[in-house]
Amino acid sequence: MQTATTADPRILLDAPYALPASAIAHYRSAGYVKLPGALSATAIARYAPDIAQQVSEQTRDLPPLGARSTYGKAFQQVINLWRRNEAVRALVFSQRLARIAAELMGTRGVRMYHDQALFKEPGGGFTPWHADQQYWPLASDRCVTAWIPLQAVPLEMGPLAFAVGSQRILAGRELGISDESEQVIGLTLADCAKDEGSFALGDVSFHAGWIFHRAGPNRTDTLRAVMTVIYMDVDMRLAPPGNGNQEADRQGFCPGVAAGEIIDTPLNPVLWTA
Repeated sequence: MQTATTADPRILLDAPYALPASAIAHYRSAGYVKLPGALSATAIARYAPDIAQQVSEQTRDLPPLGARSTYGKAFQQVINLWRRNEAVRALVFSQRLARIAAELMGTRGVRMYHDQALFKEPGGGFTPWHADQQYWPLASDRCVTAWIPLQAVPLEMGPLAFAVGSQRILAGRELGISDESEQVIGLTLADCAKDEGSFALGDVSFHAGWIFHRAGPNRTDTLRAVMTVIYMDVDMRLAPPGNGNQEADRQGFCPGVAAGEIIDTPLNPVLWTA
């Protein structure tokens, strides 16, 4: 019999996670939850090098860090790695993580919206306050991002920070990631409790589309490597794009889908159903 330490990493990616009721309650109240040991060190060690290689290849032509915008200094971003590399696909298609996403949201299943690697370089800048769903033309709030560190993330490396319960705040939702969003949303959240804790290896957080979150700069000499997977309700319908970012996402991630239709394309495979 295979054990947690000797199992094929693909088996570990699909083994169910014992999600406690308290974690579901916290997600639905606070808008996020951090799950210890959601992935094993074995699984992370197997797939992290493939992700890092893809990011290195796709970002080699970026301008120097100091020549980039605030957005560009925040992270190196590579989207839909699952379409480029079979090993990365195995991680992104993890039934373990997809099932967690469905159980947190209370849906019968989840589809892929897209994945993205977010690598914060040594000396990389802060990630401004924002809500992800500002970018997404989705008809409901049943969407969630799994934030998967590929190493431990201490405070000085810039872990994800959440404004607790801020998924209910409407002010600032119209702002994309920018210096303006950092200032305006930061003021809006002045009296909101923050969770700015570190991540241990194997911790994975899940956050709702409308919760406000940010990350500090990377003050270490080590790359902060993070993989993310964005899940949506298996029955999610396309909303009429409400801004330029959402129109770009409609074209890029929901090709051929009309407003009001279920987002069911080859780019949006079903990752788990009950």
